[in-house]
Amino acid sequence: MTLLLRWAAAAAGVGVAAWLLPGIRVSGGVWTLFVVALIFGLINALVRPLVKMLSCGLIVLTLGLFLLVINAAMLWLASLLASTLGFGFEVRDFGSAILGAIIISLAAWTFSLSFRDRD
Repeated sequence: MTLLLRWAAAAAGVGVAAWLLPGIRVSGGVWTLFVVALIFGLINALVRPLVKMLSCGLIVLTLGLFLLVINAAMLWLASLLASTLGFGFEVRDFGSAILGAIIISLAAWTFSLSFRDRD
């Protein structure tokens, strides 16, 4: 159940980013948001650890700020993969990807706070 709620929170984060930023466009409705959240989650689970390991020196050198660039690159990769698969998700430039990654992270974190177990 928690996995589905986190997936919904990520989809809501993508929707908020698309609503706030003109450089991110989602067409196709709610199902596109869920598919993009799934693609973004798979990329973050499979590709992001490898990229973080390879760029460990830059992350330390920039005191963690390079993680924003990595998150933006993962969002941009999700955009390329989603558009290749025929889903209407587009990130127009890298600046929009950086802002979108920040917004998606904050929105998903905020939504997941309301779904957190109270134990």
